[in-house]
Amino acid sequence: MSHTTDRLGRPLQDLRISVTDRCNFRCVYCMPKAVFGPSFAFLPRQELLTFEEIVRVASIFAELGVHKIRLTGGEPLVRKDIEQLVSQLRVITGIDDLAMTTNGSLLTRERAQRLKDAGLMRVTVSLDSLDNDKFQAINDVKFPVKRVIEAIDNAAQVGLAPIKINMVVKRQVNDSDVLPMAEYFRGTGHILRFIEYMDVGTANGWRLDDVVPASEIVARIESKWPLIPIAPKRSGDVARRFRYQDGAGEIGVISSVSQPFCQNCSRARLSPEGQLFLCLFAQTGFDLRRWLRKGHDDSEIRRVIENIWQGRSVRYSEERSEQTVGIPKVEMFRIGG
Repeated sequence: MSHTTDRLGRPLQDLRISVTDRCNFRCVYCMPKAVFGPSFAFLPRQELLTFEEIVRVASIFAELGVHKIRLTGGEPLVRKDIEQLVSQLRVITGIDDLAMTTNGSLLTRERAQRLKDAGLMRVTVSLDSLDNDKFQAINDVKFPVKRVIEAIDNAAQVGLAPIKINMVVKRQVNDSDVLPMAEYFRGTGHILRFIEYMDVGTANGWRLDDVVPASEIVARIESKWPLIPIAPKRSGDVARRFRYQDGAGEIGVISSVSQPFCQNCSRARLSPEGQLFLCLFAQTGFDLRRWLRKGHDDSEIRRVIENIWQGRSVRYSEERSEQTVGIPKVEMFRIGG
């Protein structure tokens, strides 16, 4: 297997595949209802990559060094028959980690079992508060928090583990929930990860004042439960990891705003309609669907992808400034965070 590197020497190791731009939540930091209301035009079915096209692209990425795939959205479980895609991706040579990020709303016990049987290894569940009123205000569709907790339990029961819980922390919205979340998930075997509120896309009205820095989050937790830093499992990991001194598990913090990790970023992102993005904060992508649907063979597409990655020099989070705030960027629901 070859290892393709970009202009800053970063290897291509991770592929995040957004399988749909649709979601059944309207979270205020991602798809605010004012922008994504009933009249919003999502991608028509024929514009989405088929499962066969996704598998073909993923196989080419695997040849270039990708060994980890994460399925995202939108909400990936709204894509019909997603289990079929999972089973096809799982058998690609070189892929040793296949995971999914979900809001948990559709993750019944039966669905979790089908995903596990198809070959899914792990799930990450988004959960921003344990307070039902606050959680419903964040998801903005009145979805109850207990159903997400049930989804986490469902995933655990079928062995989709270790389960990660992603909490996006926004000041004066849910930052008071940091300690209750930490307390709830201590000792469960699940890994709670606190994510700084990011300026992904342009629809969420991001302001720097709304960011709770990771250092502040860690300090709050450490004031109650002493923490010990853990080394990353591998160079491309974005979360800084800590374990509780008393042995009650671990947490992570993802500090894209206050402590950027661009120098280690090994991720490519594929949108539902086949656009390849080189950064979560990208303004434009590269149209791979055109190459897939115009009869080009795998070797040609491989050369295209290789050239795109080798030309990559983007490091938005390290360059974020007053000048970059508000520039048009791809929305998170199209490339899955």
